[in-house]
Amino acid sequence: MRKLHLIACAVALFPPAALAMSDSDLRAALEQRFKDDRTGACVAAAVIDDGVTVSTYVCADSKSQRPYDEHTAFEIGSVTKTMTAALLAEFIARGDVTLDDPLAKLLPKGTRVPAFGDRQITIGDIVTHTSGLPSIPEQWRLSNISNPYAGITEADMLGALAATQLTRAPGSKWEYSNFAMMVLSYALAKRSGTDYETLLRERLLVPLGMNNTYVTKRPPQVRLTQGHLSNATPAVPWDFPPDMAGVGGVRATLPDMVRYLEAELGTRDSAITPALAQTQRQVARVDGHAMAMTWMLSGVKDRTIVAHEGGTGGYSSFVAFDRAAKRAVVLLSDTSQTSIGDFSVLGRHLLEPAVLVGPARKVAAADSKLVDALVGTYQLDSGLRAQLRRKGNVLTIQADGQPEFEMGYDSASDFYPLQFDAVLRPQRRSDGTYALTWFQSGGRFEAARVDSAAAGVGKWTPTEAEIKEYEGNYPLSPAFALRVFSMEAKLFVQGTKQAAIEVVAVEKDAFVAERVGAEFKFARDGDGNVAALTLRQGGKILRGERK
Repeated sequence: MRKLHLIACAVALFPPAALAMSDSDLRAALEQRFKDDRTGACVAAAVIDDGVTVSTYVCADSKSQRPYDEHTAFEIGSVTKTMTAALLAEFIARGDVTLDDPLAKLLPKGTRVPAFGDRQITIGDIVTHTSGLPSIPEQWRLSNISNPYAGITEADMLGALAATQLTRAPGSKWEYSNFAMMVLSYALAKRSGTDYETLLRERLLVPLGMNNTYVTKRPPQVRLTQGHLSNATPAVPWDFPPDMAGVGGVRATLPDMVRYLEAELGTRDSAITPALAQTQRQVARVDGHAMAMTWMLSGVKDRTIVAHEGGTGGYSSFVAFDRAAKRAVVLLSDTSQTSIGDFSVLGRHLLEPAVLVGPARKVAAADSKLVDALVGTYQLDSGLRAQLRRKGNVLTIQADGQPEFEMGYDSASDFYPLQFDAVLRPQRRSDGTYALTWFQSGGRFEAARVDSAAAGVGKWTPTEAEIKEYEGNYPLSPAFALRVFSMEAKLFVQGTKQAAIEVVAVEKDAFVAERVGAEFKFARDGDGNVAALTLRQGGKILRGERK
């Protein structure tokens, strides 16, 4: 995975020193991120700080507040996987299996499980996403994208498992796999002799007092909030096969998720609390991913952050905690924000204020020169081709064999289809043309232009004197600045505590660093002097005045 440099988020929602916050502080933080956001999302949030919990509910559109309370449930998506891991940890604690055992040991006798030579898939490979099993089997045709897993049967799962051919040794590469966790969910249910929801309720929900959490058997006092796509269109709830629901089928209220995190912190004692602690211990580190049992581990200063993000067709979730600091955060949203990809950044900020986040994404108008430069034929690395066209003042997209869709544009420089949840992110190249990245349903697909296209603008070659005009320091946030300097008629940019990188001119006052996907535009004052810099990178736009 390429490590990006330069980018820093520009908005601190509350001061780094103010770890303890009130309900109003939390509400202000969410409002600053979501007020007038183009998604129209509503968010339920809670922060636990050394035994004290604050919570709030915030909507992007203050005029359409939705009736959320302690009985409102949200789909938590893949955060469900951490609960499935806790059930597995109980099996391990009883001595039934170990993480080093083959997956086949946990499955019904006679189940065919693929292997790579003599290397079998272990249970540990499953919970660290290193099994080699695909995210979704090729044999499955998930034709109903609005509810993709509803039609999957036990025979489909077992057939796909038997037909899968591993292309590498398990444990050798990290690849997030929903399919692998569906297999584990099924295996635990069969091994216990009951269905997944009953197993979850008996072993985790009841012991923790999570009485408003469910898969399909909704408690009468609970209502599931309406989900939405990231364009504010209503979405249908996702249905999972009963014994495979451990991949992402849980619905929970905010107070219940607080109880879950209290147990993860070790402050809510129950029969399953030791198993929860077991799931937090690092099991593997592959391709830069430090993995516990489905939990993803990262370091902040000298501490370990344990986290997981979730999303379904109409909902988003994020949970994270720092056990040593006795601090945790949960975010639940009635809107899918998986394609946008910055929901977890907000969650990490609430856990550790030194992590900064950007402002709301607002509807904007794309520059006509940008739209013209993007028009053409592109091929995604998945093999799909798509046409980008200009219709009036807007951009449209049409993939092979599919209808044509109109695209909106937002203040983060992303295009997005108005009819479904996805993001198209342009990335300027050093020759002035554009490459694209397509985000949809949790996937990221690179797209390269395949027609003959001239550069979007004529190539500009600045003189040494012209290059020196851009030199200076440009603070983007209180803790992050860009130093711009020249050397041997070349321009370089260096972020705080980062190595310097060369940037290449694509037009007057515009430079790119193609290898990190960054574009720099300089603005001039009324006298023609360079006065500011705007950085575009990774779906963020950051501006700094020249010092």
